[in-house]
Amino acid sequence: MDPLSTLWETFFDWDSMREALPEMLTVGLPNTLILAVSAALLGSVLGMLLAVAGISRTRWLRWPARVYTDVFRGLPAAATILLIGVGLAPLGMQVWGPNPYPLGILALSLIAAAYIGEIFRSGIQSVEAAQLEGARALGFSWGEAMRLVIVPQGVRRVLPAWVNQLIALIKDSSLVYFLGLLASQRELFRIGQDYAANTGNQSALLLAGLCYLVLTVPLTHAVNWIDRRLRQGRAVAVRPDDDGGLAVAGETALPPETAAPTRKDPR
Repeated sequence: MDPLSTLWETFFDWDSMREALPEMLTVGLPNTLILAVSAALLGSVLGMLLAVAGISRTRWLRWPARVYTDVFRGLPAAATILLIGVGLAPLGMQVWGPNPYPLGILALSLIAAAYIGEIFRSGIQSVEAAQLEGARALGFSWGEAMRLVIVPQGVRRVLPAWVNQLIALIKDSSLVYFLGLLASQRELFRIGQDYAANTGNQSALLLAGLCYLVLTVPLTHAVNWIDRRLRQGRAVAVRPDDDGGLAVAGETALPPETAAPTRKDPR
């Protein structure tokens, strides 16, 4: 057989894909989303704490945050998942039983927090110092100025990078299978791997990859659209007012007698 025929039969067996698709949609997809979304939420909270600690003037907060970031960004994701999932397995058995998901989510969250913390830190530090000075001049405390003025602007600036990390979490969720999963706990990649092992054909793995694409590509385009809207602002409708002038929606046009005088042409 020529290489193209071998490739087609190995990865594009539609019958194998059709057989694996129902279980991927009903079991694999929900489990993948549970792992990714839970880890993203917990990792974002931890990441924000790391970002604030990383820019703190207190070295007892700044240095531990930097050490944490260096360690968890440097370790391979698989090693971290095994360290948390296997090392804390006896404790997990006592608390929630033989369910690897909590420890898998914890491991993914710790990994994500290291990256998200750096994303948030760069966004916060990109906000002009005058913003903080202006907020303090208006009577805000440092904490209020950071919470209400600086952090929202910083997060908005790094929204695309944050979504990129969410996409990475969706893909890294496939590594939780190292911890051992029951049939009802399998995520997309594990289901594809099981079908490939049982049938000797890799088409189910390709189908799992296509499912990851369906999750990540629209998410990327959605955040790009949101980012453009945030940068360009919302389009405002312009309507004529009662005096024949133009008024922006939400504003009132000046009446003719209060409008700025125009210079007459000397000619």
